[in-house]
Formats: sequence, C-alpha cells, structure tokens
Amino acid sequence: MEKDRIYIFDTTLRDGEQAPGYSMNLEEKIRMALQLEALGVDILEAGFAIASPGDFASVQAISKEVKNVVVASLSRALEKDIDAAYEAVKHAKRPRIHTFLATSDLHLQYKLKMSRDDAYTKAVAMVKYARNLTGDVEFSLEDATRTDLDYMCKVVEGVIAAGASVVNLPDTVGYATPEDMTRMISTVMNKVPNMDKAILAVHCHNDLGLAVANSLAGLKAGARQAECTICGIGERAGNAAVEEIVMGIRTRNDSYPFEYNINTEEISRSSRLLTQITGVKPNPSKAIVGANAFAHESGIHQHGMMANSLTYEIMTPESVGVMNTSLILGKHSGQHAFEKRLADLGYTLGKEEIKSLFSEFKNLADRKKTIVDRDLIALVESSSQSSPVTWELETFVVNSGNLMTSTACVTLRKGDKTYQEVAMGTGPVYASLRAVEKIIRHPFSLEDYSLQAVTEHRDALGEVHVKITDGRGMYRGRGVSTDVIEASILSCLSAVNRMVDDAASISNGKTLKPTSPPHFENDMLRSHSDKEKENSDA
Repeated sequence: MEKDRIYIFDTTLRDGEQAPGYSMNLEEKIRMALQLEALGVDILEAGFAIASPGDFASVQAISKEVKNVVVASLSRALEKDIDAAYEAVKHAKRPRIHTFLATSDLHLQYKLKMSRDDAYTKAVAMVKYARNLTGDVEFSLEDATRTDLDYMCKVVEGVIAAGASVVNLPDTVGYATPEDMTRMISTVMNKVPNMDKAILAVHCHNDLGLAVANSLAGLKAGARQAECTICGIGERAGNAAVEEIVMGIRTRNDSYPFEYNINTEEISRSSRLLTQITGVKPNPSKAIVGANAFAHESGIHQHGMMANSLTYEIMTPESVGVMNTSLILGKHSGQHAFEKRLADLGYTLGKEEIKSLFSEFKNLADRKKTIVDRDLIALVESSSQSSPVTWELETFVVNSGNLMTSTACVTLRKGDKTYQEVAMGTGPVYASLRAVEKIIRHPFSLEDYSLQAVTEHRDALGEVHVKITDGRGMYRGRGVSTDVIEASILSCLSAVNRMVDDAASISNGKTLKPTSPPHFENDMLRSHSDKEKENSDA
C-alpha cells in the first residue's frame, strides 16, 4: 500500500527563535538554516520579515543561501506585512508567504475587535493579495482549536478558494487534546468541499505537554503538514519537536503509515548545533536527543542491552546520528586520526582550519589524558565562532581566596600591541571581566553567565556562555578551557569582539581605541561599594 507523504515545516528560526534565550544573529541563523536543509525539512520558516530590519535581513539571506527547501516568511493579514514577507523571500528558489489571522471568538472580541464576517472578509482578501505575489501561500487560523467548527470550515473554504495552497490549524495556546485534534481535522476534511485543493497543516504548542501527541493525532486524521521545531523550542512551553514527530512515525509506522523526507541521521547533529549556537542544552531526559536518551545505568537494563539491544531500546542511536563507538584520542594521536574523528562528527574543514585546531587539540591533550567527542565538539565550535577577532587573550593571573578580595591581572593583544590592566572584584571571574572592560574601554554589563562541564572527571573542559550588553545590543560569547577562569575570559572576549565590531560599524569605521594609561570609567560592572570607596578616596 502506498504511504501518504508528510511535509515537515520547520519553524525553529521563527517560532523557536522567539523564545527567551534562543535569539540568533545573522551568521548563526544561516548556519542553522543550512543544517535544517541537510536534515531534510520540506519548508523552512526563516522569520517574521516585518518584525525588524534584522529579521528581514536574515530571511532574505537565508532565501538566497538554501536551495532545496521552501523558504517561508510569516506575516500578519496586512498588506504591508505581506509585501515585506514577499520582498524577503522572493529570491528563494521556492518562496512561500505565510499569513495568519485569529479566528476564535475570544481573539476576535478582545484582540482584534472584529466580527466573524469582517475576519472572514479580511482573511480571503489578504490571501488573494498574497497569491498575486507568489504561487505558494499558506494561511493560518490563529487559535484554531478554540474556534467554532462551522465558522472554521467557512474560513478554510474561503481562503482555499482565494488561492491558499496550505491551510494551517494551530493549537496556538496548547489547549487541545489528541481527541480534540482528531475531531477538528476530521470535521474540516469531511465538511470543506474544496479541501482536496490544499494541504491541511497542524502547529501544536506544548503548554500541556501534548504537542507531539496532538500533531500525530492531526496527521492521522488527515493533516499532511506538521509544523515543529528542533528540540521543541518556542514560545512559552515550546512547540512539537521535529525529532519526536519523525521518530514517532519511523518507530511506529504501523500506527502512522507515512513517508517523510527527513534524514534522521542528521537529528543529533541538528540538536547539537542548536545547543552550540544558543548555549541552551536540552534536558538530559529529552526524548531522542537528550544526553540520557541512549544511556543505561540500571544493572537489569545493562544486562538486557548486552543480550539484545531491543530489550531496552526501540530505536538505534545510529538512526538519529548518535555515535555508538568512539576513537580514543590523546596527546600521542596524529593529525590523521584527529581529522578522521572530526569528519566522523560531521565537520568538513579546510587544511588551515585542521592545522590550527590540531595545535589547539595538542595543547588540550597536554592537560587531559583522554579526549572524547564532546571535547572535540567544544574545541571546534569555540574556534569556529564567526565573531571578528579584535582582542585576543595573551596572559592572565588571578589572586583569590575566601579571606581576600579577588584580583586579576589580564593582558590582551590587539594587532601588534598588548594592553594590561589590573582589577579587583568579589570573585576571580568578576575581577577578570572588569580587567577586560578596563582595557577595551567600552562599558558593558554582564546579563547572563553559565558554566558547565563538557565532560566528566577532574580534568573536564569547562564551557562558559556569557551574554553582555552595552545598551545598544545583546552579544553572546562562548569559551572552553580546562581552566574555568580562562574559559570565562575567552567567552567574554568572544562577546566583546562582536560588540566592538558593531560599535565600529555604527561609528563608520572609527573603532574605540584604548589610551595609555587606560582610565576605568565604566559604571556598569562596578559594585555600589566600589563607587562609595572611590568617592571617599576623592
């Protein structure tokens, strides 16, 4: 029996990126888009073009970059939004305009202040307007799961007649149950006379933890497009997860007899890249891609696994791109083994990049006895950040203890010159970052700091993620080292280099240069007690 084709609509770069902590810059969005293309998603929602100049630029850049995927931009049911969406995606090989309007009585009354008839008229008119710009138009009935079914069928029929090729029925607030989804999709499939001229889609949120179950119920009832994100990231509690929907279909094809275009071996790599870009790791118990998804500690489980992996694993690690074996690397390993392991991990790098990374690998191997995959991934990702290199760490010395004020002496290099400063703080990291700030003479505040071990044991790499702001923008940095102070400084410099590069662009190429001797003028990182002391000294 021929299986129905399911289309995967990935909105990681739009709905997912809207979630707190998941914002990405242009280079990061392009990198993620290329990985989503490698994953095999059918439609890539690149952003909300009208939202900001940055969103417009990223949608436009992604449209030009990817080749084998439909590129969509979201827009409200307004002509100016639709125009912006089209301008952003028109260079795509396969562009799509995705416009939406709320249809539930709750939204119509309190948010839009429109009648049902007015909303219907507007939806039809805006789909026609978009259809005159491009041949692929998707319309979403926002808050569909709380919309009157008869009215829903009327709107669906109207927008299809107006030219919509895809109609999406989202569970915008995660209110529905699988039974609700089955009833809604079945009703629309059976009552809308021109439903055969469009694809029905589902877009489920996870407020009650039912996003994937609701999506699968919708697909089983007749929807053929699933809208989802990597790791289920998104507004509030998130969206349905791409990997869970696809592996649910693959593993239980008896219940969900569908075909899809996803290359499941790229799932782990896609999740890993998202983590590397955003610094947010999935819960260890997260299905499919969590650190414990294929881990077995119970003796009974381990015994069963050794006898037959099917006893406790319903899918193989390899099926989602998780390596089951590892090549042990250390300080005696050669460049060929190093290069092969990077290739096995999915990295395609040039000779110069390999040479530079191998040198860093050797330095790391001198500090650690054994290098594992997670160390290599952290090494590559920390070295491949696209931020410009204006300031580089030369040396640092910290003096800290529980009965003293921490002091840091940091030396940075900029071009052929080095700059050194000493600063005090309530801890060694705080003191080090203050010293960095004194050197670069560009005030910033530390918005977020996270430290985590890349691997286990005492010689583990420390991975630090920071977010800083200078009042004009938010900048993210990442650093890894076996020394957590060094990792902290490196992550700060990664963010600082982005910040000063933006500042240089704003000032038309006039970079902020330190004078000698530098004078500390920043108020953002100083504590209240520091200021009081300076005032009393004066």
